[in-house]
Amino acid sequence: MRGWVVRWILNGVALLLTSALISGIEVNGILAALFAALILGIVNAVIRPIILLLTLPINLLTLGLFTLAINGFMLKITSIVINGFEVGGFWAATIGALVLSIISSILNALVID
Repeated sequence: MRGWVVRWILNGVALLLTSALISGIEVNGILAALFAALILGIVNAVIRPIILLLTLPINLLTLGLFTLAINGFMLKITSIVINGFEVGGFWAATIGALVLSIISSILNALVID
């Protein structure tokens, strides 16, 4: 349980760092970042597999690059649900999702279970 909470907090920090790096993403405080990280995790666990299955042909044609757009879409869905977390447009969402995954991977790699 402790590991899950630590990773949730790290993903919230990753959202804050991403918003500092990408101009189209705005996070209004640590509480909004933590709620956004929680909702993003739920969206990625529930909605993302369905979307990936439905877009499998285009994902195969693009050799997996369409997954970046799907990840951006998941980030945009999260911004619709959470007040205080704004994603500007398609490119901000797509690049933000890429940067968020890189930062989150680095931070999570630093945590030893």
